[in-house]
Amino acid sequence: MIKILRVHNVDKFALSVEFSDGLEGLFDGDALLSRTGPLLDPLRKSDYFARAFVDAGSLCWPNGLELSAKRVREQCRMLQTN
Repeated sequence: MIKILRVHNVDKFALSVEFSDGLEGLFDGDALLSRTGPLLDPLRKSDYFARAFVDAGSLCWPNGLELSAKRVREQCRMLQTN
């Protein structure tokens, strides 16, 4: 099972994500934020979006929103690594 190891804010609504299989991707939050819901509302502020962290291999925010590594990976643009 793939897990998220690290996440780093790289732009207003973009995160660099490192997965347990060594691949890295760029998660663009625009697609996520095009949806509606009470857990998404705080993320519309870039400083709150940047508070993303990893918990038990998932991408999380302080308000309880959690995205599985599988879902994040599906929405990432994978980056070339050397």
